[in-house]
Amino acid sequence: MEPPLFPRESGQFVAERSQDVFVEEEGVQKVAEMLYALRDSDELTASGWKKANPLAPAATSDQALNWMFVVDTMNFSFWPEKETQQCEVTFNGTTYTGYMTLCAAITRAMEEGVPITDPKFFSQISMEELAHVLRSDNETPMPMLHERHQHGGSFRSFISQAGDDARKMVELVVEKIPSYRDEAVYEGKKIAFYKRAQILVADFWGIMAARGEAVITNMDWLTMFADYRIPQALVYLGALRYSDALMGSLKHGELLRSGDRREVEIRACSILAVERIRERLSKLLQERDGRSCGVNSAIIDFYLWPYAKQHHREMAHIPIHHTRSVYY
Repeated sequence: MEPPLFPRESGQFVAERSQDVFVEEEGVQKVAEMLYALRDSDELTASGWKKANPLAPAATSDQALNWMFVVDTMNFSFWPEKETQQCEVTFNGTTYTGYMTLCAAITRAMEEGVPITDPKFFSQISMEELAHVLRSDNETPMPMLHERHQHGGSFRSFISQAGDDARKMVELVVEKIPSYRDEAVYEGKKIAFYKRAQILVADFWGIMAARGEAVITNMDWLTMFADYRIPQALVYLGALRYSDALMGSLKHGELLRSGDRREVEIRACSILAVERIRERLSKLLQERDGRSCGVNSAIIDFYLWPYAKQHHREMAHIPIHHTRSVYY
């Protein structure tokens, strides 16, 4: 089979054929205006990485890069089977759910003296040791524990093989680490999302920018990181629309298998919606301020993910889609 379309092209291909998910231009304009109002704030810079990762070590610390690699290697599928039975991890007096349980568990382990960010330790960690690191504070364990038992190494030495090009970094990660090979087939065409590979590169960029170190080129090649939280935010903001049939299925808690047509459409149309938002923001900046846009799709993702978490109560009437997968 021919190689898959890259994420941006995949978003376009699927959106043109989508039956249940649609990009709404009025909502795209609304989000672009919202971002335009923030055009001079730190929220639309690489420093947005820290807002999305408040429990990460300081970017200048020796552990920051390997913390990021450990977290991103296990960053998938945190939604609970029942909303009332969520895995919880309490750290420094705050109880976390979802993705933040992983961040809290890794940082908790570091404070307990577990060398979880040491490449040698992480590459040889036993299932029992990992289960202890990721232990929940209640009776609901973290989902897919066995699938999270992946082996790693030193991120900096690994990623240096790709030079300083964001696209080459994604391609290297996808080639060398199968669990990052986030691909599907839609209407006979092989497509790719590469959610975790792209967020790994974007996190690296955020840390390096905070350090004032090496510039990573070609960041505009990255798209948003297609998961289950940002599509919910895009529907809430009016930039995406689900068909009545899809909305009904999601509200009834239907589990969508990885690669299901509807699951692919949700993720792909989210990519295209964010591309449209970025294009519209660029146009606003040019027309109103006479300046170019330095905001890439990764920055928009860094903004929308915490936004979704902060507004989860207002969004509660919009269901996330449920797919058990190692890809997101």
